[in-house]
Amino acid sequence: MKRWNWKNDQNRHTVFWVTFGILLLLSAVLGGFVGVIFGYVIDLPRVSELEENQPNLVSYVFARDGRVLGQFALEKRMLVSYDEIPERVRLAILAAEDANFFNHSGIDFRAMFRTAVNDIINWELKGGSTLTMQLSKMRFTSTEKTFERKIKDLFYAIDIEKNYSKEQIFTFYANQIWMGHGRYGIAAAADFYFNKILDELTLAEAAQLAGMIQLPARYSPLRHPDRAKTRRNWVLGEMLDKGFIGRQEYEQALQEPIEVKGRDDQLSPAPYFVEWVRQYLETQYQTDQIWQDGLRIYTTLDYDIQKAAQRALRKGLRDFDRAQNGWRGQERNLIEEGLNLEDYWDPDWNKLFYKGQLIRGLVLESDKEQAIVRFGSYRSLIGPEEIAWTEEARVDRILHPGDLAYFTLTEVNRKEKTIRAELDQVPVVQGAMMALDNRTGAIRAMVGGFNFEMSKFNRATQALRQPGSIFKPFTYVAAMEAGFSPNDQVLDSPVHFVDALGRPYEPTNWDDKFKGLITIRQALAESRNVPTVRLANALGPEKIADIARRFGLRQNFPPFLSIALGSVEVTLQEMVSAFSVFPNHGVRAEPYFIDRVENVSGTILEEHHPRVYDEVISPDVADKMLYLMQEVVRAGSGRSLRELGHPFGGKTGTTNESTDTWFVGFTPSLTAGVWVGHDEKIPLGEKVYGNTLALPIWKDFMREVLADRPVESFDLDYRPEYSASQVIETTGGQLAEEPLPEQASKPKDAIRTFKVEDISPPPPPE
Repeated sequence: MKRWNWKNDQNRHTVFWVTFGILLLLSAVLGGFVGVIFGYVIDLPRVSELEENQPNLVSYVFARDGRVLGQFALEKRMLVSYDEIPERVRLAILAAEDANFFNHSGIDFRAMFRTAVNDIINWELKGGSTLTMQLSKMRFTSTEKTFERKIKDLFYAIDIEKNYSKEQIFTFYANQIWMGHGRYGIAAAADFYFNKILDELTLAEAAQLAGMIQLPARYSPLRHPDRAKTRRNWVLGEMLDKGFIGRQEYEQALQEPIEVKGRDDQLSPAPYFVEWVRQYLETQYQTDQIWQDGLRIYTTLDYDIQKAAQRALRKGLRDFDRAQNGWRGQERNLIEEGLNLEDYWDPDWNKLFYKGQLIRGLVLESDKEQAIVRFGSYRSLIGPEEIAWTEEARVDRILHPGDLAYFTLTEVNRKEKTIRAELDQVPVVQGAMMALDNRTGAIRAMVGGFNFEMSKFNRATQALRQPGSIFKPFTYVAAMEAGFSPNDQVLDSPVHFVDALGRPYEPTNWDDKFKGLITIRQALAESRNVPTVRLANALGPEKIADIARRFGLRQNFPPFLSIALGSVEVTLQEMVSAFSVFPNHGVRAEPYFIDRVENVSGTILEEHHPRVYDEVISPDVADKMLYLMQEVVRAGSGRSLRELGHPFGGKTGTTNESTDTWFVGFTPSLTAGVWVGHDEKIPLGEKVYGNTLALPIWKDFMREVLADRPVESFDLDYRPEYSASQVIETTGGQLAEEPLPEQASKPKDAIRTFKVEDISPPPPPE
């Protein structure tokens, strides 16, 4: 074998060129590597953006007592300072994500080496990121698992550590982390999952949240309670191993059950109101301000009054629908459609389940005793009690396999994946409700329909409907201003009018009866149509239209006699505001719903300032009308309210063929109104009136609102004077309830028959 000879020129030449090639290759690789690194680094934004560009914040809508009504957010987040994060929460996060955080300079080389070996063995790229590198990933790079992103995160981590303290970095991180279900930051997660602030979290709850950081969807206690518990216990074990907690704390935390008490933002008690607020804000602020800058919108809404309004309206619509229509049957049957029941997934099941929700359920099995109903991954047993309102004893006569029907959830067990629910259905009838403060005009409650998710049309502010008899008080205001008094007399007898086109108009009363000469007080209390039209003709319909505009009704009203009976279109908001004039001594306060708007720093961007309002009517006329409106409750269509034991005034209203039913009434401090009808103007049914449908809803609302309040009294100066010698017989031969005054010297057109030249077709009677 020939030996290698170093002295041989050819051999030395070969070694030289091989060595040169290796060095050249290494230089090229190193140069390329440095070039790539330099390319990454030179393109990196400054880390000062951590402070300069704050993360997207939640804009909150608050009730008047500070409770949250709703949110506007791209990322639902609550910012906290380092000192506001309790030590147990900090230690839980460190144990789960980066126990050596306070000891390294942004890069944990030992952890990186271990992870790199594991990555090579398993041929994957994962883990090894410090908390600082994770912050870089959240703010500057991405979640994409690439070598380039890892390199950038390394350099960002070094730069971040140079510019910020460990406490600042930890705070940035705690406010940025994705926590599932639309929540960002540890504080927002505590609020959502446990309905607590950070300082209220137990050790086990802190470990629960820390364990979710790695994979929020996988370890969500809402969706996967078993996985969440396993992960929580692992975090507690890490805290014990690293000396963050003692053995006793560890053992106690392990025994704590997972009890998620979170809340669904979509279950706001005032979704129509919150949307109304959003629409207003869109006219005053930029979109980014509303959805990203963390505005604080303080409104006039009273949380408890709003809840009472929502409950009363929903109950009233449900009760009416069930009484009128009974069980209307399921929406669909999937078996009949040829679909597999186990493969079906309803959009309702993507929501978080909470008590009180109305959602669809799928019937899997049924017999006479019970039905098994599926709600996504949850199951529910429906027995006779849960369908009792249908008046059917056998469950399988109501629910059949494959039926897709609505249910209201009454209890949700996330651990067992079970639900208790009652059979329900969406009413075919709609409604709206609004309440405001008489003195200030501040809106205290608003419900725009049965279910906001199903229909976002706000029937309290957007729907123009005929008011029927609740429009009558404007005719009586005109009468009081013309010098009439509540106990003056008006004729209730058949009357015939003819307009300029020769069309006949013969108004009738709701009961098709006539009572002869009666008082104005009785005419309004009993909602008599004919006396009201006689007064309107005597006073002139133009006068009534003018008064309606003074009361805040904005539509153009034709000067026809039918206006006296409400043959116009108004919104519920307008009518509620108008009726507040009567208990407020003739003064109308313009309705408003926002007290102030602040930015995240607390700077006031706008604020409501009370203004001086002109009198709509004189105090004397207001007192007479207040007396008349109380008579509606004392002896008229609103007399069922007397059992509540509080003074009320108000007026019922029903349109032709009962397409719209109303009640608008007031206490000394609050005016509220209810409208019920179909979105399309179709009849509600026979013998359905304002006092049988809208009034009971208003009554339920007031019963709850006034339950713990002292009885108020109206400040009424008017005292009617009577002549003991005069008693008027009605057409039925009955005596009036009280002695009546002598006929006043007022215009007598109201008690005569005559023609008018320009009137509309017959108005709807009550």
